[in-house]
Amino acid sequence: MPATLLRIHPDNPPLSRIQQAVDVLRKGGVIIYPTDTVYGIGCDVTNAKAVDKVCRIKNLFPEKANLSFICHDLSHISDYAHGITTSTYKVIKKALPGPFTFIFEASAKAPRFGGVKRKTVGIRVPDNQIILQLVKELGNPIVSTSVREDENTLEEYVTDPDLIFEKYRLLVDLVIDGGFGGITPSTIVDCTNDDFELIRQGAGDIEQYL
Repeated sequence: MPATLLRIHPDNPPLSRIQQAVDVLRKGGVIIYPTDTVYGIGCDVTNAKAVDKVCRIKNLFPEKANLSFICHDLSHISDYAHGITTSTYKVIKKALPGPFTFIFEASAKAPRFGGVKRKTVGIRVPDNQIILQLVKELGNPIVSTSVREDENTLEEYVTDPDLIFEKYRLLVDLVIDGGFGGITPSTIVDCTNDDFELIRQGAGDIEQYL
């Protein structure tokens, strides 16, 4: 069954429309949604079958995929990551919500992708009201991976929701149109050693928060 295209105002997302997307996720659906960087493909982090579907769409092996997930706020992060020191917490509190993916040691509660226990988790809290409200209403983080085919892709379809819908309408269950997306991904920062090691420079500048 082809996906639905759901248009949601990016600044004041109506709860009724957010709930439509939540209902799709709770039924094991895969959705495409806006963030503060590029559009993402994701699902409920607790639904293994949906995670497998996300990986198939992106041609990834679940047990090897470096999937991050989106949390609503910092309280969610402490559920899935451990070893976060006070100094690290102060930095991420200043940087989030924002265009960063922070890598932490995985807690026992962190999801197993492909049945494999993860040593680390990549966590995002984007500065985008649509996805933040969606995660809040769902009550669980959302698995997140970019709609881009690779790191160097700049095709127009990754920014235009209508073109994204045309490309993915037979692969996912819902595409949220929250306006044009960006082409620069999040900045990835490794915090596992109580340090801030830059893994990928993206839209965020971590130096201004250190």
